[in-house]
Amino acid sequence: MKDTGSVLLSTAYAGPVHYFVQMVRHEAVYLEQHENFIKQSYRNRCVILGSNGPLALVIPVEQGRKPGLKIRDVRIAWYEKWQQNHWRAIYSAYNNSPFFDYYADDLRNFFEARWTFLFDYNMEFMAKIMELLEIDREIMLTEGFEMVPGDFDNFRETISPKIKPAGEMPGAQPVPYTQVFENKFPFIPNLSVLDLLFNTGPGAGAIIRNSL
Repeated sequence: MKDTGSVLLSTAYAGPVHYFVQMVRHEAVYLEQHENFIKQSYRNRCVILGSNGPLALVIPVEQGRKPGLKIRDVRIAWYEKWQQNHWRAIYSAYNNSPFFDYYADDLRNFFEARWTFLFDYNMEFMAKIMELLEIDREIMLTEGFEMVPGDFDNFRETISPKIKPAGEMPGAQPVPYTQVFENKFPFIPNLSVLDLLFNTGPGAGAIIRNSL
C-alpha cells in the first residue's frame, strides 16, 4: 500500500507491530502529547510471548489513577524493580530466539538507566526501535489535543490491548513469522515489536512493510 497522509498515535512502551506499521504506512507521524493518561493501554505496557502465552509487562507510574493526569506529567514509579523484572521476563521468553543476542546490547540500557517521565522514556525507546527497524520517519508532537494539520488517521485509541481480539490490526494485514513457542501456540499477531525483532532480526522491517 502506498504511504498516505498523516497519522496520530499515542506514546507507547515498545509498542505492538501495528503501531510501527502505521508509521510506515503514513507520510507524516504525529504523537499526542496533550492527552490525559489512559490506564491499561500501550502507553505503559507491552505484550510479549512467554512460555505460558502472552505476557503483559507494565511500567508502574506515580499517581496513575489520578483523573486528568496529563501524559507528559506521568512519572515512572521506582518502588519496585520493574526494569529488572521486565528484562528477566524478556530474557526468559527470547534468549533462545535467533536474534536475541544480536539486539540485546542495543536494548539493555532501557532496562538499566533511569528516566523520570514515561513520555521521555517511551520516546527514546521508540527512536532506538525505529533505528533498528530502519524506519525513516520524523516524529512530530501535537501542539494541542489532536491538533494535526489537515486530514489524518487517528489511531490514538484504536491501537489498544482492549481491542478484542488483541491481534486485530485495523488498516493492516499481519504477516505471520516464526515465533519462539510455535510448538505450543499458533501464530499470535500484533505482539510487542520486540517479539518481531528477536524472532526475525534484520527482516523485521520488511515484515512491517509487507503488513501494509
